[in-house]
Amino acid sequence: MKFNLTNVHKKILFHISLWGIWLYLTLSNVNDADFNNRFILIASLIVFTHLPLFVFNTEWLIPNILHKKGVNFYFWSLMLAIVLLSFVHSFIFHTVNDMLGVEMKRGYKSYKGTIAIILVAAISTGYGLLNDFAKQSRIKEEKEKEKLQSELSFLRSQISPHFIFNVLNSIIFLIRSNAQLAETVTLKLSELMRYMLYETGNERISLVNELSYLNNYIDLQKIRFEEDVDIQYKLEGDPKNLIIEPMLLIPFVENAFKHGVGMIQDPFISIEVKIMDADLEFSVKNKITPETVNEKDASTGIGLKNVQRRLELIYPHTHHLTTSSENGCFEAYLKLSLK
Repeated sequence: MKFNLTNVHKKILFHISLWGIWLYLTLSNVNDADFNNRFILIASLIVFTHLPLFVFNTEWLIPNILHKKGVNFYFWSLMLAIVLLSFVHSFIFHTVNDMLGVEMKRGYKSYKGTIAIILVAAISTGYGLLNDFAKQSRIKEEKEKEKLQSELSFLRSQISPHFIFNVLNSIIFLIRSNAQLAETVTLKLSELMRYMLYETGNERISLVNELSYLNNYIDLQKIRFEEDVDIQYKLEGDPKNLIIEPMLLIPFVENAFKHGVGMIQDPFISIEVKIMDADLEFSVKNKITPETVNEKDASTGIGLKNVQRRLELIYPHTHHLTTSSENGCFEAYLKLSLK
């Protein structure tokens, strides 16, 4: 069973380790006869002076004074705490010795207590600054993650209205031209809408479902254009057990139908999906004219810009996307690792 330590547990373990080492170093050269008394004395000093100073510095001075008041105010606040606790340290030292009834003041100098306090202050400042830096880095990382997630949610939200708009145009055209296919088209549309409503909210979906959605869209376009557009779809490999970001492939196909049909002689659209282990290769080709190239240069629309940004966010180092216009054809090629 995996055990995750909370920040509180980590702090407790740190203090146990720190003051355990502190006790060990302080008592390492003490005679056996004086060990118990010396242990009580050092433990008292830790509990009433060293530990309060450490906690006060790391949990209050650094977060509140250093960040809000500046370095100078923090420095003098820490110096004041050191002076006050030096007097407390001296008082506790003499009081505990008197309570134990053992002569232990021999060789004791008042500045030794101050040195110990300064050392604790230095250690706590170093620890506090490192801990604060880690906390700020964690907050920054969380904010960046939230920002990326918000951007990704926005990009996803753009897809649905854009897609619905194109599909409705296709449905309107089809109903006017061939009413007998209205029922088939309605069923295809319902499958597409079901996918959009219930699947795209997930961070990852089955590649099988994504390709089924893509196939439904292609079938819908085949019904719409009949023999006017040569539409080819080829799938190689097994998509089972692979997951992918939803609605990632459809913008390429939408883009092909947007710019590859209409005032183009002998239009064709070729869609190929090749799966090798956990690698996906996806290419979409469509015929274009010089006017189409100028139109694409002027405005590429939501689709490709959207999917390119999503790839950068979700698959930053595991995708390769290229687009090219050669020999009267436009091709978008995507290689994506789905490991």
